Amino acid sequence: MAGYIKSPMNYTGGKFKILKHIIPCFPAGIGSFVDLFAGGLNVGINVEAGTIYANDQITYLIDLYRLFQSADTEALLTSIRERIGEFKLSQTNVEGYNALRAEYNKSKSPLDLFVLTCYSFNHQIRFNGKHEFNTPFGKERSSFNASIERNLVMFCNALRRKRIVLSTDDFRDFDFSVLQAGDVVYCDPPYLLTNGSYNDGKRGFRDWTAREDSALLELLDSLDQAGVLFALSNVFAHKGQANEPLREWSRRYHVAYIDKTYSNCSYHFKDRTAQTTEVLITNYAWEEPKCEQMTQIP
Repeated sequence: MAGYIKSPMNYTGGKFKILKHIIPCFPAGIGSFVDLFAGGLNVGINVEAGTIYANDQITYLIDLYRLFQSADTEALLTSIRERIGEFKLSQTNVEGYNALRAEYNKSKSPLDLFVLTCYSFNHQIRFNGKHEFNTPFGKERSSFNASIERNLVMFCNALRRKRIVLSTDDFRDFDFSVLQAGDVVYCDPPYLLTNGSYNDGKRGFRDWTAREDSALLELLDSLDQAGVLFALSNVFAHKGQANEPLREWSRRYHVAYIDKTYSNCSYHFKDRTAQTTEVLITNYAWEEPKCEQMTQIP
């Protein structure tokens, strides 16, 4: 997508394909911007703000971004190629992939994590309850290719060019005292209705349940009362289910529908044609012509 930086991480539920709907709906002249559930960081990396706070509870993901932020890009690419050569990684060498995976689960090297995602199934990140990376091999599908390399270079350059502060807090523990009225908090939490591999309660990280959903909405209400702006990505409906508490809560704010399906986000979905009603909820009004193909409801 022209004009936007694409994360080198193919994160489940990543927002790159709908950035043209989200980014124009942020206000101009943002002082501080918080990407509270950063994931692949597609949103945060593309925002223009004085300071960008990128937070995610997956500590290994943030460690990887710290590597990207601090390392010389050419040296980083050299290290990646050396690791690929050392383990003879290819689209068919499952033994080499498994050997690197075993090595990573001992060392937790951020570099090895990135190389693994390049060759993992659908380039995805998944851990078990012991925090061991356990995504299977992406046979005849995944590799470190020219597209990923190009995305990585642009991503690393932006991480160094912009003032981006990385953190690994639970969303309830983030220090919002750094914000002032008019600053923006963007939330793309695990969706209660979609149950991705990062929030099914079996991955060694905090599960996402109705309790977390409710706590996040309460947090957003408190930010609104403090004059902090927020934007929340979520879904009202998915695969015949509805999040009625979210829909009811949203009535006090501004809601926009986004035309998007999740047919390719997870191989766990059995119905790949299921329509998802994705929305962007804000506590401020945005200019409708700027947010193309979105319909604002009163």
